[in-house]
Amino acid sequence: MDTLDSSKGKTLRQRLKRGDLVPFIGVYDVFSALLAAETHDALFISGFGFSASHYGLPDEGFIAWSDLLDFVGRVRAVLPYQHLLVDIDDGYCDTAVACHVAKSLERIGACGVVLEDQARPRRCGHMDGKQILPLDEYLEKLRAVLACRRELFVVARTDATDLDDIRRRVVAFREAGADAVLADGIRSLEVLKEIKSLVDCPVVFNQIAGGKSPVCRLEELGDNGASLVIYSTPCLFAAQSAVRNALANLIVADGSLASAVAKGDTLAACNEVLNRSLNRIHS
Repeated sequence: MDTLDSSKGKTLRQRLKRGDLVPFIGVYDVFSALLAAETHDALFISGFGFSASHYGLPDEGFIAWSDLLDFVGRVRAVLPYQHLLVDIDDGYCDTAVACHVAKSLERIGACGVVLEDQARPRRCGHMDGKQILPLDEYLEKLRAVLACRRELFVVARTDATDLDDIRRRVVAFREAGADAVLADGIRSLEVLKEIKSLVDCPVVFNQIAGGKSPVCRLEELGDNGASLVIYSTPCLFAAQSAVRNALANLIVADGSLASAVAKGDTLAACNEVLNRSLNRIHS
C-alpha cells in the first residue's frame, strides 16, 4: 500500500499503468469501510449507499456535498492507506461546486472522483428516467474539474443509453483529459469492449446486484476491456439482508440472543474490528 505522504491519485495511476485490474468495493458507512478494508485496499464511496445510510433516501439527488466531505474525512481518518474513489454524482449541479468538492476531496486524501453527465433531477445510473446534459455543458464542467486538481484521478461517466451517444461522449471525455471513462448501466460486454477500442485510457465498469449490467467475474471484465471495476453496493445489500435475518431470529427465539452468540455476532467480535481501527490511528 502507499504511504501517508504519497499521492493517492498518482499511485492509482501507477497501478493501472502496470496493467493491474483494480476492484473498488462500495461502502456505505465507516464501519462497513473498516470491514471492507480487511480484504481490499481500494474502496468506493457509493452515492447510492451514502444516500441510503445517511438520509434513508433513494439515490435521486438528495446528497449535500458538505455531508459527503465530512463522511469521506471520517473514513480517511481511520483508513489512512486505502485508495478512496468517491462518487460525486453530477458535481452537485454547478461547475464551481464540482471544483470545490474535487479539490476538497483531494486534500482529504481521496484518490479519485467519478463525475457523471446527468442533468437534474438525477438518479442512480441503473434506474430508468435519467436525463443527460448536452455534451458541451458537461465538458465545460469536466474540464474545470480537471484543471483544478493536482493528482486526483478523474473518471468521466456517461449515463447515455444510445450507443452512438455513448461512443461520442466517451471519446470526447478522453479528448478533454479524463483519466478514465465509464458508461454506466450498459447491458452488454460487447459495449465495454467497444469503448475500450475507442479510447487510450482505463475503462471502468460498474457492477450493482440487480442492476442493468450483466453480473460477471472480475477476470471476465478484464478480458473485455475493464481496468477498474466498481462494486457499488455489496456491503449495503448484505447489511440489509443480515439485519432482517437477525431481527427475524430474535423474534423466533422469543427475544433470546443465543443464535447471535452461536454465530459469533458478539461484543468481542465487534470490538476486535474497532480496536484495530483505534490502534491504527494511534500507531
